[in-house]
Amino acid sequence: MTEQRKNTRYHTLARVEIEGVNEGEALLKDISVTGCCVECTAYAEAKLNIQYKLRIIPESSAKIGMFDLLVESRWIHSGSYSCEIGFFIMESPKGKAFQRYVDYLSWRYSHGNSMTGGHLGGIPSEGSTTLA
Repeated sequence: MTEQRKNTRYHTLARVEIEGVNEGEALLKDISVTGCCVECTAYAEAKLNIQYKLRIIPESSAKIGMFDLLVESRWIHSGSYSCEIGFFIMESPKGKAFQRYVDYLSWRYSHGNSMTGGHLGGIPSEGSTTLA
């Protein structure tokens, strides 16, 4: 089965803090302008259709500071020792940092570096708009 999404999701491994939910490590697996998937390395007490604040800490190669997203949980897949949570992005209080991060991931993906770190030769300028 293939996923039909309105906006492209970009794979990433940024760190995430979910306010009031997880004690273990959480990673941002993918993100678009409308949603994201977070993987928690420990069981998380998240509930469906509840609003949360995510603090995104991008990988150092992005050269973008941390930023917050206001999100709503849409699905949760729990395992014995981990879980994945799908979020709808409602708002980004620091919209420019979020936009630059999605632009950076789009640029990285279009240059064939979808999951690699390393030297990328630059990042999109602050005014770029490569979103679909």
